Amino acid sequence: MVHALRETHRVLRPGGILIDLRPAAKHRRVGLGEGRAWRLVGEMREPLKEDRQADRAVAQVARRGLFRVVGRGAVLLERVMDDMNDFHAWLNEFNQRRVVSGHTWLIRRLERALEKRRVRIVSRGPLEVRVLKKLSSAGR
Repeated sequence: MVHALRETHRVLRPGGILIDLRPAAKHRRVGLGEGRAWRLVGEMREPLKEDRQADRAVAQVARRGLFRVVGRGAVLLERVMDDMNDFHAWLNEFNQRRVVSGHTWLIRRLERALEKRRVRIVSRGPLEVRVLKKLSSAGR
């Protein structure tokens, strides 16, 4: 990712802005219900190595004086699913972007919880936003 950030620095106009928007290096939480009625069923155990590497890459280009972080924040992103078919489709999609395995326990736990209540399944995870401003190659 450092190479991509260097290339972005090369093509971005002086003082230009780069928006770094991606999932935070935190495990997704899966629960039932919505809003304040949401109840945790389990936390995914996806590997976060690539997320942490991306965080380090942004910190590295900032230390090198290519960019300065001028803003940051986080938003809670929710994926609402109507039933287990939707959950399986989401999990398969998620697995295409990240190598995730061993969530049979979570699927069983969700199925048991849904036997008691018919509510929506919700995956929650923070989405981080960083605003980076291009500095001159001298770091100014």
